[in-house]
Amino acid sequence: MTTIKSFQGDLSSLWKLQELEPLHHLTWDWWWWLLMLDDEDDKGNSPGRQLMVLWSTKDNALVEVNGFPWQPNGRPGFDENGAIAMDGMIAAWWFDGEKMLEPLLLEESRIIVISEDHPSWPHSSGGIVASMTEREYSMGLNPEHTEFWLRLETKHGDFNFKMKPWNLPMSTMKKALAEYGGGMGYGISRLHGALCEGAIDGIETKGTAYFQKVCVQAPSPPWFWGMLHFDDGSYLDWFVPHISPTITARDSRPWKKRDITHLALSMGGLFHDVSRKRTERFSKVTVERTCQENELPVFHVHMWNGITEIRIEAKAVSRAHWTFDQPTRGGMTSHLTYNEYPLEIVNIEIDDEISVRSRTDWSQIRGNAEHSWGLLH
Repeated sequence: MTTIKSFQGDLSSLWKLQELEPLHHLTWDWWWWLLMLDDEDDKGNSPGRQLMVLWSTKDNALVEVNGFPWQPNGRPGFDENGAIAMDGMIAAWWFDGEKMLEPLLLEESRIIVISEDHPSWPHSSGGIVASMTEREYSMGLNPEHTEFWLRLETKHGDFNFKMKPWNLPMSTMKKALAEYGGGMGYGISRLHGALCEGAIDGIETKGTAYFQKVCVQAPSPPWFWGMLHFDDGSYLDWFVPHISPTITARDSRPWKKRDITHLALSMGGLFHDVSRKRTERFSKVTVERTCQENELPVFHVHMWNGITEIRIEAKAVSRAHWTFDQPTRGGMTSHLTYNEYPLEIVNIEIDDEISVRSRTDWSQIRGNAEHSWGLLH
């Protein structure tokens, strides 16, 4: 697939909010990076080391995040040139290849967003999202659109990374906006992949990265989501929002006996296939799970369309989770547990009109999966 020197697509969407009229209790915006980095001993079949960081704001007077009372003060404010200031949180976790540090960050702060065409921004292009804190927590894009940066100065270490384009399908910003009615809907801008390099406490490393900027303003049912980066520049993901008995769950225990079935509300999958020089979409996707002795899941993903059938066995090697408890109507509290799992790809089979490919066709596949339960409203 075509390599590119700069990021493509609607990059201006990164610095905007409220393309949908905000809804109290429901509107939730965030910028989210996931970095998947080489191990120090560079094990090809390992999940590598992973870093997740997000900047977030929510249209609600109180949300408890992992027991921390987050109290956003009003809605985001805008100046006459589109710069944004808001009450928000910066959150991050760090998986060092063996142990999960969660949270790496969980801090309430003012967040500023300055777009590429703002007169106070010293460049003709680019932009920045940053927390107004003593330590630097920032992300941004350079004027030439050839490089993102990510900087975190934490008490557990300093993370300093640059992300550069990978190939055209991976590094073109894709944007989607949908409205369901009653003002509810979602908007998402995402980069399926970028190449990254940088340093952790001055020690250099490299890997790949995924990015998304999301606005959700509707009650979100439980979901399965996952993505994979292949060493040849291919990309695969799946998304299955669903109804299950865990929609009423009130705790964050890693495995629940009643989590035995689910009813998919929709199914979706995407495969940027470098070897076949094409992108395929899937509307038939199933996700099943089995439980390991450590109560971490193994995901069994099956995707198919009229051309290609894909089966994946992906083992979670660790877990990061965030709990959200939000006061709602009638003096009640709604709950959401959101889990993220670094993955080891045990098996993969891709069967199309040309051949059958397996795990041995790639030296390195890295990925991450999500599973949630509860319903925040």
